[in-house]
Amino acid sequence: MTEASFQAWMGEVQSRVESALGRVLPSVQVAPSRLHEAMRYAVLGAGKRLRPLLAFAAGEVSGAPLERLDAVACAVELIHAYSLVHDDLPCMDDDVLRRGKPTVHVEYDEATALLVGDALQSLAFQALADGAGHVDMVRLLAIAAGSRGMAGGQAIDLEAVGKQLALPELEFMHIHKTGALIRAAVLLGFSCGPSTPEPDRGKLDRYAKAVGLAFQVVDDVLDAEASTATLGKTAGKDARQGKPTYVSALGVSRSRQMAEELRGEAHAALNDLGSRASRLAALADFVVLRKF
Repeated sequence: MTEASFQAWMGEVQSRVESALGRVLPSVQVAPSRLHEAMRYAVLGAGKRLRPLLAFAAGEVSGAPLERLDAVACAVELIHAYSLVHDDLPCMDDDVLRRGKPTVHVEYDEATALLVGDALQSLAFQALADGAGHVDMVRLLAIAAGSRGMAGGQAIDLEAVGKQLALPELEFMHIHKTGALIRAAVLLGFSCGPSTPEPDRGKLDRYAKAVGLAFQVVDDVLDAEASTATLGKTAGKDARQGKPTYVSALGVSRSRQMAEELRGEAHAALNDLGSRASRLAALADFVVLRKF
């Protein structure tokens, strides 16, 4: 697959997901209109849509219909968006910039931001139940978003401020905080298809775990090296807040090497899947080589 064809596919999926999210999110014409306006502000018009892209790419492995992938893509992106809104609150990371614009609590207010996150989370499960419908898929997303996944990882992150974590502790935190939802996106996309043999699922699980960690390693490097304008969020925040990161544990050079190793693990997991997994392989490259 050429870089041009991959970029074209990414653009098509991002546009498709944007349209699907616009349909799923309540209209500002529906009461309570200010809450619905803030929900749309938090979700639409920005972001890489990495998790939806992973869901669609995994769906190619199992021959999933696009309509079911729309539902999964919306669900994982709504969970991700809710987590960003809550992460940015003063009681969490206290940030004022997200995706190149003021955070929701800055643009609206803290109470509205809290309700936006709550509403986006419940809407994610509604979208998944309406569009994909299988109880095992709902359960998978619930675990990924809850105390054994993303929320638990965030709790560990908050407890770790000012501490130096050993590498296994750092990995444990990010397997939950970042990796759980990335893994869910891949497995949910795969589960949408008619052909989901357990060996293939296992390969995609190994791929997703490697990509999830690689994403966080690169995120830590970018937070240390990139500008606020490039990132669309406040750069250098982790160091100023005393958060343990891969950069603080390993340094930039070793962190980049680790990301490359994880990219190799992701590719190796896909070896036996052939061209069906070409988009997933390209997304692993995108995660590790990205600049924002």
